[in-house]
Amino acid sequence: MVTYCLTVFLVSQVKSQQAEVMRILESKSIKYELIDISVGGAVRDEMRSKSGNPTAIPPQIFNEDQYCGNYEMFSEAVEADTVEQFLKIA
Repeated sequence: MVTYCLTVFLVSQVKSQQAEVMRILESKSIKYELIDISVGGAVRDEMRSKSGNPTAIPPQIFNEDQYCGNYEMFSEAVEADTVEQFLKIA
C-alpha cells in the first residue's frame, strides 16, 4: 500500500486527513509506505499522473501502481466498512 503525503503542511486539513488514513490503516494492521511529495516536484507530478488528476493533493492512496482513491473516497469506504475492497486487498 502506498500513500502520497506531505511532511510540510500548508493546510491543516491535509494533515488531519493524512493522520486519519494512517490511523485506520494501522488499526487494521495494513502495512503502507508514505511517499512525501514535498521533497520535489517530480514526486508530486508522479502522484498526479498516477491518479489521473492534474490538481490532486494528498492524501492519494494506491495499491502498488493501482490507484485506489483520495481521502474522500477512503472516508466513504470507512463509513461503508469496505476499506479492504477500496484498497483492492479483499
